[in-house]
Amino acid sequence: MKDPRKVILAPIINEKSMLLKEKNNQVSFWVDPAANKIEIKQAVEKLFDVKVVDVQTIRVKGKPKGGYRNPGKTSLRKKAIVRLQPGQTIEFFETI
Repeated sequence: MKDPRKVILAPIINEKSMLLKEKNNQVSFWVDPAANKIEIKQAVEKLFDVKVVDVQTIRVKGKPKGGYRNPGKTSLRKKAIVRLQPGQTIEFFETI
């Protein structure tokens, strides 16, 4: 198994993720693009000591950046939406 800190890169904190947390007990993270659902589930359970019911992943394509002379784009990212068992919480998301 990969190191959990290399699988989970950062939490996603915005209005949509806060609504998911309140309604469905789901939390969102940016994860390593090479990680699969099983690795994400194991990393969240190990890092935050919670039980995970379901994991959904979304690949976010890079956006074009630069102009005519310097074309380029941002890198591919992967988002994971993790559903926790009822009654389980992650303290980091509760303090926001």
